[in-house]
Amino acid sequence: MMQFLKTRKKIVILVVVLAALGLAFFAWRGQGSAQTTYQTVKVERGELIATVGATGTVRARQSATLVWQTGGLVDKVNVSVGERVTADAVLASLAPRSVSQNVILAQADLANAQRALDDLMASDTARAQAWIALRASETAYDNAKSKYDAMETGNYEYERVVYTTIRGRKVATLETVTVDQVDDQTLADAKADMDLKKAQYDDAQRAYDRLKDGPNSTDIAAAQARVDAAQATLDMARLTAPFAGTVTDVRLLPGDQVTAGMAGFRVDDLSHLLVDVELSEVDINHVAAGQPVTLTFDAILGKEYHGEVTQVAEAGNVVQGVVNFTVTVRIMDADKQVKPGMTAAVNITVKKLEDQILIPNRAVRLVDGKRVVYVLRDGNPVMVEVSLGSSSDTASVLAGGGVEVGDLIILNPPAASSSGGGPPFMR
Repeated sequence: MMQFLKTRKKIVILVVVLAALGLAFFAWRGQGSAQTTYQTVKVERGELIATVGATGTVRARQSATLVWQTGGLVDKVNVSVGERVTADAVLASLAPRSVSQNVILAQADLANAQRALDDLMASDTARAQAWIALRASETAYDNAKSKYDAMETGNYEYERVVYTTIRGRKVATLETVTVDQVDDQTLADAKADMDLKKAQYDDAQRAYDRLKDGPNSTDIAAAQARVDAAQATLDMARLTAPFAGTVTDVRLLPGDQVTAGMAGFRVDDLSHLLVDVELSEVDINHVAAGQPVTLTFDAILGKEYHGEVTQVAEAGNVVQGVVNFTVTVRIMDADKQVKPGMTAAVNITVKKLEDQILIPNRAVRLVDGKRVVYVLRDGNPVMVEVSLGSSSDTASVLAGGGVEVGDLIILNPPAASSSGGGPPFMR
């Protein structure tokens, strides 16, 4: 009985060993079969396009929300949403009797200021009056100077009235008196009078010089400023377009009561639509003005738009420790479907190389610090060291190595001898 149990135990052990060997054999065979099944791609020449992607919001080149500067009752609303307007077009106005007193009086102030400006520009009266004043002040100064000089040199003559009695009646006659020397006080008074006349003469000369060639520029500027001030006050009773554009929002109806600060319209220049995107400091040095751009919108399915980079920020913005740079893109072929506020997916082409030997990034491995690819030759993988140039997200330019056009590159090389991955972008 014991002999039978021993024999049976040996048989069970032998069966277990054979089963284990069988499983190991089939596992090894399966592994070998998997290793000999490779995904390959033929090396070809092609175009390498490197892009930088981001998302941004569409905006108009110019946008303005117009608000009232004073309160009153809306009299007229001259535009509606979607209507194109020219610069300075009146979009709405307030009833004249509903505005404040200073706005009402601005109409009279404007008329007076404009009349004064017109008179200044057209009338020659001021110049003629300045000439007369100049001649009179010159004569007065000459007389005062002659009097002082005569007193100072001791040759001063003056006339006095002398009364003579003739036949019992007093008759006035003029008598010339010559004074060799005058007292100090009289001489000082004469000098002070001469200095005053000289100052008046200089003032008259300057006044005439300002007007002799036409209206003085300073006077014109002052008169124009009064006109502008009156016009600005008057304009508080209406809203005008600051630039040519499209009315994109209207918040008024005739009869509405408005107060200062209330919004009335929004005007956008839709002739040029822009998208601002934020790029990281890693990508910003690859981006430059003039580079082509493609744009897609979730709101516009199946359509691709084109544009170009118009501006690249020189200084970054730090948000939560991350530095981003603003890049502005202009949409070149925008249509009515593209509207301000839409989100756009933007791809900027930063490099475009033609007729290059391209290596798929997923085929590149890092072995002992060197980049290699595996080429299928005679059914076996052969490791080949390569040097890579510019890269995109999917491929890199072959800069050197033993790979030629037509070779079959293995995309899933032997796992036992591969590590790492494709090269970093734009290395």
